[in-house]
Amino acid sequence: MKFISNVKLLMKITQEYVNAQFTIVFSAIFSVLFLLNSFNFADGVWRPYVLGLFIIYVATTLYVWVATWQIKKDLAKHREIQKRTRLLGYPLMLTVVVGNVFAAGFGFMLATKNKTAEYTFAIYAFITQIFIIGISALNLFKPYVVDTFLFAMGAFLALAVFYAVMAILVARYVTASNAPKWMIPLGVVLLLPTLTGNLFSLLLGLTLIKKARNTDPSAVEKWQKIWNKILRNMMAVFGMFFIIFMFSLSVVSSWTFDYDFAVQNNYSALLQTPSLDYPLGTDNFGRDLFSRIVFGAQISLIVGFFSTIIPAVIGGALGAFSGYYGKNTDNIIMRLLDILYAIPGILLAIAIIAAFGANTVNLIIALSVGAIPTYARTMRANVMQIANFEFVESAKALGVSDAAIIFKHIVPNALAPMIVKATLTIGGAVISTSSLSFLGLGIEPHIPEWGNILKVGSTYLETNAYVAIFPGLCIMLLVLSFNFFGDGLRDALDPKTN
Repeated sequence: MKFISNVKLLMKITQEYVNAQFTIVFSAIFSVLFLLNSFNFADGVWRPYVLGLFIIYVATTLYVWVATWQIKKDLAKHREIQKRTRLLGYPLMLTVVVGNVFAAGFGFMLATKNKTAEYTFAIYAFITQIFIIGISALNLFKPYVVDTFLFAMGAFLALAVFYAVMAILVARYVTASNAPKWMIPLGVVLLLPTLTGNLFSLLLGLTLIKKARNTDPSAVEKWQKIWNKILRNMMAVFGMFFIIFMFSLSVVSSWTFDYDFAVQNNYSALLQTPSLDYPLGTDNFGRDLFSRIVFGAQISLIVGFFSTIIPAVIGGALGAFSGYYGKNTDNIIMRLLDILYAIPGILLAIAIIAAFGANTVNLIIALSVGAIPTYARTMRANVMQIANFEFVESAKALGVSDAAIIFKHIVPNALAPMIVKATLTIGGAVISTSSLSFLGLGIEPHIPEWGNILKVGSTYLETNAYVAIFPGLCIMLLVLSFNFFGDGLRDALDPKTN
């Protein structure tokens, strides 16, 4: 019995085994979804490419199940995964071509024993780049493409090769505690592709430089532990992947997508069902839904990001002053914020937009104002706790100014809960943006934005449901991704769990 319990515990803490369980579940779910959409009931014909994806995903699910069985066998017999079992990960890497990020991620993690945070960043930078290439390549079926299409696709392919090479180098030379000095120039080069929105490249470059320089081993070890905790949470990893993928796609979309397909009416292609020419179909004006959703990601991310950053900065500053000075200052600031907090956020946003008009700037302001009190309360509680620590008393005794104490000593130590709160509430900002646009009080109706697209699609739920389903899925996945990543970040930064 003790041996069986030890094996079960070993399986729970073995990252490959946990990844395999997630891969089986999600691959099976997508297999069912592909099966349900493989038959066109309206025309009474099968969709060959969807049926092909179903077969591939089913085969992948069975393959991962076999790999899981082999991992379990190795853990029971040898207490570690054997080299021949790790070879099973290489075929799974190819599933990235059909968009199975779960199986591909599992394959890359299984293939090597040296799984550092840098290796994970390199792998997901590569997978993100492959997804960008695949999504952008669908424009080849359009009548025409933008002038920068070929150049951009060539650059994307070169970046994908570069990330693959970096993954090999990191797996071979980087350990949990250090990296060779000759990787510092590579880390600097990795900062440049951040211009494409691939933030995994930024994370990889920064962590490589910091680890290779190794000027502060304790700080390197601290951040390594935090990243390891985040990266062990598979839902947090997939959430971070989808966020960065959508952000990167929104950044590079103007290089590979023609904006005309998203805004110009095409009355010869009204309400077309999904096809190679129109991967997600068209709306009631003949506009390409695929292009509209891609460009709509820009608006949703911009509004969601700024309507989270602005109240976090303003509310954080007010909360810091309120918590540090206390007494009269605290009463004045918090009572005024209580009045603002008493008004429902969505109602306040509607009132502001109704007064000043519906546009992107007013929408950001409307969503920001209502969120200030919650950030102020979070910062105030943290500052009131930290202000009683000995290092703050020492700074006061040395004659350091109040502003320096607040912004140099207290606020940096109170940022972790604020960062977690921002990641958890930015999803709400995306929902609010889409909700107001759906009501006609957000982004201008002609601009491609997920709420606007969903509003049009709601009219055709019974006849052309895909017009509403696809933008709805994008909103749901983005919000879930922020929530999953926020949960992982909260667990990693919680001192109780550390």
